[in-house]
Amino acid sequence: MSKMSKNKLNLTLPPSVMDASNPPNIPAPPPFNIPSSADRPSLLNESSGSGSIDTITYTLDELHVDEHALNRIKIFLSQREQMGEIRDEDLEKLGELGSGSGGVVMKVRHIPTQLIMARKMIHIDLKPQVKKQIIRELKVLHDCNFPHIVGFYGAFQADNEISICMEYMDGGSLDLILKRSGRIREPILGKITLAVLKGLTYLHDQHAIMHRDVKPSNILVNSSGEIKLCDFGVSGQLIDSMANSFVGTRSYMSPERFGDSKYSVQSDIWSLGLSLIEMALGVYPIPPPDPKLIDQILSGSSNQPPPKPKLMAIFDLLECIELQPPPRLEHKSLSPEFTDFIDRCLKKDPNERANLQTLLEHPWIKKYEQEYVDIVGWVCSTMNFDD
Repeated sequence: MSKMSKNKLNLTLPPSVMDASNPPNIPAPPPFNIPSSADRPSLLNESSGSGSIDTITYTLDELHVDEHALNRIKIFLSQREQMGEIRDEDLEKLGELGSGSGGVVMKVRHIPTQLIMARKMIHIDLKPQVKKQIIRELKVLHDCNFPHIVGFYGAFQADNEISICMEYMDGGSLDLILKRSGRIREPILGKITLAVLKGLTYLHDQHAIMHRDVKPSNILVNSSGEIKLCDFGVSGQLIDSMANSFVGTRSYMSPERFGDSKYSVQSDIWSLGLSLIEMALGVYPIPPPDPKLIDQILSGSSNQPPPKPKLMAIFDLLECIELQPPPRLEHKSLSPEFTDFIDRCLKKDPNERANLQTLLEHPWIKKYEQEYVDIVGWVCSTMNFDD
């Protein structure tokens, strides 16, 4: 790995990586509980048949996944099995979905099956054996099957690019939705947060994976009302290879990631807290927005879109995260439970930060676990889909 730069405060520049809502009058599913490893088949051992539909179905039953979501996953797995090994020549480009420092994401059609997918192409100049190792490491994604995790079809290399083929989410990412809607209302954020917490818990408890890159652009939605995480760091080689791609003026990484200390899934919690403030306001929260601007945005006293944040040099941004108090979001239009939830996510000391299970039990989350919110209508109206 290339050496990481430090500034005058000795801050380390770290490497970058690349729900369905309950319908009215239908009881909510049972509480989300992870069974102990003694009570479930191992998903980390390929010899256990971890990729089989029967094994996956058993695990999802143990996690109290509702029947509708379970059937959708079974359909996805059947499609993936029918597709077999994916080749570059079998994919027809339909358009670009997005791009960034991590690569370009294209909408493609798998010609033999006519299935629509998203293809992320990451350009990296590496030795062939390193690329092969990345492909091997990405295969763990075959076992990450859960209602709040984007489905993985396969990965392959062509020329100097690694291609990752994923489930196509027609609503796109939440950063795209933010550009259209300006901000996201608290009830919608409640359902989004519930889905993200369940997805992070599944990755951590079932696969010993932390996401590493929770942010609006890595939370996807579709016109069926599903909310799913993508782009979590499963390949150490890929993460290392992209260590120099940390560009731009925003960071969702926690303070402990800027030092030499080890970090854990608690870092994902910080990233979630920052993302919630940004989605609630439509403004990146570092440096913290002026209280007058917050009131102007949340009270709807102005028809003007919020001003774009000032561009910051990366080390200025890191110093702000390291030295300034964590951002807060408090306003009369927001529930006290929402404010408290964010505060619990944005503790600078990871030992004081709430963990995943605590957040799943938080009153704000419990409220939206039971309450109906029309995610389908929100996605379709925001993205101008036909009903």
